[in-house]
Amino acid sequence: MEQLNDFLIKAISGTEWPMFILLIGGGLFLVVYSKFKPYRFFRHAIAITRGKYDDVTAKGEVSSLQALSAAVAATVGLGNISGVAIAIHDGGPGVVFWIWMTAIIGMCIKFYSCSLSIMYRGEDSEGKLQGGPMFYITKGLGEKYRPLAIFFCVAGIFGFLGVFTANQFTETFMSVIQPAETLFEMSDYNWKLTVGFVLAIATSFVIFGGLTKIAKVATTIVPFMVMVYLIAVIGVMIMNASQVLPSLRLIIVEAWNFKTVVTGGFWGLVIIGVRRAMFSNEAGLGSAPMYHGQSKNDEPIREGLVAMLGPFIDTILVCTFTAVVIILSGAYLEEGSGIVMTLNAFNTSLGSWGGILLMIIVAAFAMSTLFTYSYYGVKCLSFLTNAKIGRFYNWYFVIMIVFAAVASLEVVKNLIDLSYALMVIPNMIAVLLLAPKVNKAAKVYFEKMKNERAKA
Repeated sequence: MEQLNDFLIKAISGTEWPMFILLIGGGLFLVVYSKFKPYRFFRHAIAITRGKYDDVTAKGEVSSLQALSAAVAATVGLGNISGVAIAIHDGGPGVVFWIWMTAIIGMCIKFYSCSLSIMYRGEDSEGKLQGGPMFYITKGLGEKYRPLAIFFCVAGIFGFLGVFTANQFTETFMSVIQPAETLFEMSDYNWKLTVGFVLAIATSFVIFGGLTKIAKVATTIVPFMVMVYLIAVIGVMIMNASQVLPSLRLIIVEAWNFKTVVTGGFWGLVIIGVRRAMFSNEAGLGSAPMYHGQSKNDEPIREGLVAMLGPFIDTILVCTFTAVVIILSGAYLEEGSGIVMTLNAFNTSLGSWGGILLMIIVAAFAMSTLFTYSYYGVKCLSFLTNAKIGRFYNWYFVIMIVFAAVASLEVVKNLIDLSYALMVIPNMIAVLLLAPKVNKAAKVYFEKMKNERAKA
């Protein structure tokens, strides 16, 4: 484990700057290049999500709302509850500001990448309609760019494992339930192994059912679990109302702390924020286009606007609430990283039942993330081989859940960070090269909308 971790740390250091330049530099370019249009049509995006513009004759497997729910299920998860805690632990409260900045830029990246996922759809070896970075790379940029698509898929086979979620769920279970004391005596290792096996079996029931089953489960769980979590954190904020503004002020002040003790100084702080924001909302990663590419929607710009809501929901809303609760409770000053820090914040603010409430929320978040992530990996392996072999990814995915339950947080976090950084590189290159195609389609779409309003 230690040797693997040392290798991952060295590899991550070589990917930090390419990821940062493509994600933030490329993202800022897209914001300016779009003339801020995605943000200006925010209300229209909500109307599309509510089904106002659904077309029953359109090609695809799921509705735009189901695609958004599935994509949000994969992102609104432990990345928001424990990912933010890890960020604050590694970089202090100021890191949250850089998470916000990355999320705002990420909204524009998702608009472009998910518009492309409808614009350049392909078919797998079984003739089923597919979307995602590998298809807009090969169809939009041409076959000579296929190595870029292969690079993305190879990184995705590791990046789309549910290891972080499985690890943090196990950590929560061990901290809240303390099974060796409350259930029956067994070593911590054996308990973690048991939790891993149970989680793997529960995940199997859904993931072997394919996309439609995953989307149905995600659409049922996601709105409910997000609502329960938001009610819990808003409750904590109301109980500590006098501390909310000082907590937000601390985030902004610390964001510009040039004398920070974080490794790498100020830029180290910014990179932690960018990395954790990408972990939270996956903008620039190329995962969401895989779901949105399956939408029953033949209008690329419409799907791009729906996808843009993802980073707003999971980062601007959920991450902010988590961060404020961690800061106002003082949990960030205590020992412990990841889910343990969030757990301390809930226990401090809500008493002993705060941990139990978080346990229930984490269980729902963990299951929905595991269901949705497996689908991404299946698509990556299917592209590299064929649809039949691609389905074997689910077995590998389930086995790795058990490994993650007993692995250390450091190994799991570094494996995902490295894989994500490697996936951003080919995806963002493709999105930037194809951005003029999206702008052209957007001009036509918004012109058509303007004419329809004028007639009305």
